[in-house]
Amino acid sequence: MTQYCLNERDLAFQLFEVLKIERLFKSEYYQDYNREMVGASLDTARKVAGEYFAPFYAKGDQNEPGFDGEKVHLVPEMQAAWDHFAEAGFLAATHDYAVGGMQMPHVVANACMSYFYGANVAFAGYGMLTLGAGNLIRSFGSEDQKARYLAPMLDGRFSGTMALTEAGQGSSLADITTTAELQPDGSYRLSGSKMFISAGDHELSENIIHMVLARIKGAPAGIKGISLFICPKYLVDEAGQVGARNDVKLAGLLHKMGYRQTSSTVLNFGEEGRCEATLVGEVHQGLSYMFQMMNEARIGVGLGATMLGYTGYLRSLDYARERPQGRHPSNKNPESKQLAIIEHADVRRMLLAQKAYVEGSYALCLYASMLVDEIKCAENDTERKKAADLLEMLTPVVKSFPSEYCLEANKLAIQILGGSGYMREYPLEQIYRDNRLNPIHEGTTGIQALDLLGRKALQNNGALYRTLAEAITETLTEAAAHESLLPLSQPLEKALKRAHHVTASLGADIMADPDKGLANASLYLDMMGRIILSWMWLRQAIVAVSGLRDDQDFYQGKLQAARYFIEWELPTAHAHADLLMQSNPVCYEMKDQWF
Repeated sequence: MTQYCLNERDLAFQLFEVLKIERLFKSEYYQDYNREMVGASLDTARKVAGEYFAPFYAKGDQNEPGFDGEKVHLVPEMQAAWDHFAEAGFLAATHDYAVGGMQMPHVVANACMSYFYGANVAFAGYGMLTLGAGNLIRSFGSEDQKARYLAPMLDGRFSGTMALTEAGQGSSLADITTTAELQPDGSYRLSGSKMFISAGDHELSENIIHMVLARIKGAPAGIKGISLFICPKYLVDEAGQVGARNDVKLAGLLHKMGYRQTSSTVLNFGEEGRCEATLVGEVHQGLSYMFQMMNEARIGVGLGATMLGYTGYLRSLDYARERPQGRHPSNKNPESKQLAIIEHADVRRMLLAQKAYVEGSYALCLYASMLVDEIKCAENDTERKKAADLLEMLTPVVKSFPSEYCLEANKLAIQILGGSGYMREYPLEQIYRDNRLNPIHEGTTGIQALDLLGRKALQNNGALYRTLAEAITETLTEAAAHESLLPLSQPLEKALKRAHHVTASLGADIMADPDKGLANASLYLDMMGRIILSWMWLRQAIVAVSGLRDDQDFYQGKLQAARYFIEWELPTAHAHADLLMQSNPVCYEMKDQWF
């Protein structure tokens, strides 16, 4: 099944031709890596994903986690998959040698994760959450917390979660009510309930480490009063031994339309008044710490959405090449041989749109992953800040654009298969259901829009926005050396200039009336997403033009997809810009009573 995860020629193209990741290996931190080691890591990921993740993709969906009052039961294949994933070192991949890690570049680690997301995205969620929780402890935990929890998380004996959402608050974290009370020994007792906690209970690992946002009694209201705590399912002593069950109770499992293999839980903390937890870092700094895990998860969600789009695209491509049906409109002979449906223009349209969405999104996700490595390996503070600002500006788009448009790719894949596309006997209906969760996962599209326009684009008088604009302009300058790329670069340059005016205009609107100024933020997010994806396609086109001598079909396919996105999808950005420049009030002025 793994041949459907992604096009490995595209993966090599992204890593070695577009991103040129071999330049990372010149740094001291990544000096042990080379192209052969990257290939071996990818081979391992492909093998584990193909042999242990893919085979139960449908079975896990049809047999959701069950709770018997004592334990959560999963399909048995999950245990072997978890064990092989951990044994292969993927939970420790990006950590330092000193703590048992592999010091793998983040871009390579996420390329490896591509296989797991493509093979079984719902099960891969257990690993993604453990990776994020481990990184959080590494970054902000005390030496004692690292000693107790980090090593077992890196080898898969412990897993991790992020416990943010509450039933009455949703994404409004400023209003959480879970409380923490300081004890004489310096620990805390938690009291409250969390909802929609993915991987919140299961038996895959010896222990589950919950990263919990709570408010210390007496803390100020709002986000300034939120702290972060480590709350294990089972208590762990100073020697690292797992002991008694902590007062964290599974109140029930939730049943979703997709991602059914990831147990979705309601957790009650402190029903018996003895839920032990330890503070991470400083008091009232919890949300700022948690943003590290949230942003990592947002990139993970974007990559997961991309891979669902990618596998759907490849499956529909394979089907279109093999399925005979109909003839060209010009052929009136009913006795002539039927065509494979890929010969029909509208099917090629749907395949080309999928290719443009998924390969463009994949380029964006890997580019964002590469920025994490550039932050670590930058030669000076100026370059480090540039990479960090660019990553911060891009993160809302990395999360939202693949979630919206790789879902659209899945819709097109189903359309190509016709009636077979929505039958459970084919995987596309499950892939679509799984992907439909991603516009909601880790902050809805609307929340990403508010983040991009309300915070990132205007932050520090537009400093992050200017960093992005400069990076796009650098690519436009590079493209100018290729006359054949002018039909691609000129529309992007025009759209970028339009975005400058829109951003400045919206900034003034927000200063005057924040509620009205941010009302069309989702439109701004989509406009910027189209510009950024066009940038990703122009970057690929520059490489493709230079490579046409060697692998014409592959590179011509890249150029055609770039043409499609810039000629068919980018123009919508101008329609969005028109509405944004008008501060169009249609949606804002609609009243509850009028519905």
